[in-house]
Amino acid sequence: MRRLGFVLNPIAGMGGRVGLKGTDGVVERARELGAEPRAPERAVDALTALSERDPETELLTCGPPMGAEEAREAGFEPEVVYDPEGEGTGAEDTREAVRAFVETGVDLILFAGGDGTATDVAETLSELDDETPILGIPAGVKIYSEVFGVTPKDAGRVAADFDSTEVREVSDIDEEAYREGEVRSTLRALARVPVAEEMQSGKQLSGGSVESLAEGVAEDVREGVTYVLAPGGTLGTIKEALGFSGSPLGVDVWRDGEVLVRDASESELLDSLGEENVIVVSPIGGQGFVFGRGNHQLSPAVIRRSEVEVVASRSKLDTIGVLRADTGDAALDEELRGWWRVRVGRFERRMVQLV
Repeated sequence: MRRLGFVLNPIAGMGGRVGLKGTDGVVERARELGAEPRAPERAVDALTALSERDPETELLTCGPPMGAEEAREAGFEPEVVYDPEGEGTGAEDTREAVRAFVETGVDLILFAGGDGTATDVAETLSELDDETPILGIPAGVKIYSEVFGVTPKDAGRVAADFDSTEVREVSDIDEEAYREGEVRSTLRALARVPVAEEMQSGKQLSGGSVESLAEGVAEDVREGVTYVLAPGGTLGTIKEALGFSGSPLGVDVWRDGEVLVRDASESELLDSLGEENVIVVSPIGGQGFVFGRGNHQLSPAVIRRSEVEVVASRSKLDTIGVLRADTGDAALDEELRGWWRVRVGRFERRMVQLV
């Protein structure tokens, strides 16, 4: 019987759908914009998968809002080893939870959050000179680290079944710079994690020219159609081909030669959609995600009202092999699975499977 420690960052991912690209330092702003917590629901998905796979798991966790309620909803009767003080929680609460897990003794620390939470967990273990394996339930906006399951359910299944571990990198980026369009990724720690196919790779930047691809997209635009242009370098080149300088890490909306919304939130996207809409998105290099990593504004509601065109350089596709989606809507993820004709050049397309 495994003994697991589980800690939840309840505010992780709140800034995504309202266009804030993270939650660090902007929680109240996210709430003002109508952001809803995503991490608790994703944690329940992971813990339910864990419970179904290994119902005898002994689960240690934190008092509300950092895990106990979600653990009980998933069918566990957890032991609470740390209680956060007050209504708000922060990085130090996560670190205290990790210290409690280590003191009590666990086989794995399962956490729900993003790169910031992963950093808090891994750095605390390093300070304690402890090699307890960790595993992330993806719930943040930005996930550059190699310590997360591909989806919440994958994380739950890996937690139940893993039998070996390896050392991987924990990276984080400067969210303030990220909101200004600049990626500053820093290696924060090394951590031991389960070995499994359902673990996501670290984010890599794509290489190679995409100018001809961008020209092809620009030539094929249709009159009266609303184009929702996702973040990223490839899409930045497409935006330039359409005649404007887009927000490099935001979602922009364009129709008939006019930028309707720049760096849009989910609600702004929904308000700007027309009768015909096309989302143009490029997978994350090294990981293959087209939805659910860094583009949470492209919510299930937005996706369901749109066609989707996937674009990528040949070199990027060679590094990822398959496409992935983690929209937070299991039914939609299932609908998206299958073979996609990914544009790789001005005219050329390649068949790639979304798994």
